Amino acid sequence: MRFGLCCLFKQKNISFRTTTAKVLLAMNRSQQLLKLSRICHDNACSLLDAVHACHELGIGAFRIMSPLFPRMTHPEVGYELDELPDHATIRQLLGSVRTFAGQQGLRLSFHPDQFVVLSSPHPAVVASSIRELEYQAYLAEEVGADVINIHAGGVYGDKQAALKRFHQVFIDLPEVVRTRLTLENDDQSYTVRDLLPTCTQLSLPLVYDVHHHRCNPDGLSIEEATQLAAETWQPSSREQYCHLSSPRAGWATGDPKPHADYIDPADLPACWMERDMTVDIEAKAKELAVVALMEAVPALCLRNG
Repeated sequence: MRFGLCCLFKQKNISFRTTTAKVLLAMNRSQQLLKLSRICHDNACSLLDAVHACHELGIGAFRIMSPLFPRMTHPEVGYELDELPDHATIRQLLGSVRTFAGQQGLRLSFHPDQFVVLSSPHPAVVASSIRELEYQAYLAEEVGADVINIHAGGVYGDKQAALKRFHQVFIDLPEVVRTRLTLENDDQSYTVRDLLPTCTQLSLPLVYDVHHHRCNPDGLSIEEATQLAAETWQPSSREQYCHLSSPRAGWATGDPKPHADYIDPADLPACWMERDMTVDIEAKAKELAVVALMEAVPALCLRNG
């Protein structure tokens, strides 16, 4: 089992820059591209620092923040990498990330924001979602990431109709997107049981989020859901991906959906211990939470052994 860090660091001095369309629209095109070039260069440097830091900490996977290249798909201020003055250096930095991650066996992934909805009944939303996925697939190619994970989206009054729309959009996606796309159960609308038929039909791997499953149960046990999700990864011969988090207010009181700073070791399913899988840790304390859980695992293995 390898544990993954999601996007940011709590203690390590590694950060990522961003900007807004409003700021960029106040500039002429040359000024926009210069500003964006500096931001993308700095973020590529930070990403290289991030994968090195993960390796030093013994963390086996890293989820890359979606706006690594901010506003790249924006309809008014969007851009191509080759338009940026520092494009050659930026591409070299991304290549260094790919090389280092490959040498160290560090798995990289993306998880687009909630506005990426392929099941939407609104064509403009779907078109915008596809543009975003194409952007992230481009970055994934550059850095060697094998997963772009999304949610099914809203129900829109008819869950099966929404999943049918998802199916129709998926089959027309560019191959560079299709071969990386995964689908995750959520804590409100779509359970593992809901998504399994779609994932099976499309040979689409299912990322199993056990916290979401606990918040939004579907009659499957954790062991059953883990195994059924694992089977969706087999056609692609890739390692299963799962997500783990703990509820900030605990399971007994309050809303269990918000994530805690750290992982309660009791929330790590015992049935995961013997599996080859990647587990992204979704916790507010970031790398501190991942390291703390890794330190707790040997004792958990002894207790469950």
